[in-house]
Amino acid sequence: MSDVSVHYGAFRAVRDVALAIPPNSVTAFIGPSGCGKSTILRCFDRMNDLIPGARVSGRVLLDGEDINAPAVQAVELRRRVGLVFQRPNPFPMSIFENVVYGPRRHGVSDRRELDAIAERSLRRAALWDEVKDDLRRKSGLALSGGQQQRLCIARTIAVDPEVILMDEPASALDPIATLRIEELIAELRAEYTIVIVTHNMQQASRVSDRTAFFTMGQDRAGYLVELDDTVKIFTNPREQLTEDYISGRFG
Repeated sequence: MSDVSVHYGAFRAVRDVALAIPPNSVTAFIGPSGCGKSTILRCFDRMNDLIPGARVSGRVLLDGEDINAPAVQAVELRRRVGLVFQRPNPFPMSIFENVVYGPRRHGVSDRRELDAIAERSLRRAALWDEVKDDLRRKSGLALSGGQQQRLCIARTIAVDPEVILMDEPASALDPIATLRIEELIAELRAEYTIVIVTHNMQQASRVSDRTAFFTMGQDRAGYLVELDDTVKIFTNPREQLTEDYISGRFG
């Protein structure tokens, strides 16, 4: 990502962001509310395209290809870059149909293949043992909050993405469910590139390899202050603004 700015109408929400996300790692975005963390996250899968008046400038590359180029189809991009929202959003259908929804839309119809995708995805999301006896009988909406979020993660990885975006995935969950999500993130980093937005600095320090700190300037536009290894950000940041935020002096 280089020189990325995002406008909503005349308002510039984010300005001149440049960063690189290393593969097979977890990168956390932290910063005060309104600083543009989620806006930048949505640049990676072009979800800002769906917001009236939103305009993105700059370059966002995935495997060397500019994802905003006219030839890039948003639907195909979102298969390669999955998004897990802040609140669990299972579909009002069975657990099985939730997981295979994406593969079905991409043309998979063979029953055995769908069964294998469902089991593999639920195992990767650490949910298989809890739901395997109720896959077709139980609605995704009948699961607990933490189980619903893991179901949404299973639904995301069922289409075999390269990148998983998580927008405060545990903020609506209790501490036990939050721990399960954090453990799952640690397991998934071996197979996926993960970017997580979190308001919880302790969570960022626990789950991420690298951390990006954003804040707002005098013009109210968000910008990137610094990006570095998580240990360094939390123990010896380069910028005074970062240290002030980490130590609780503002935010």
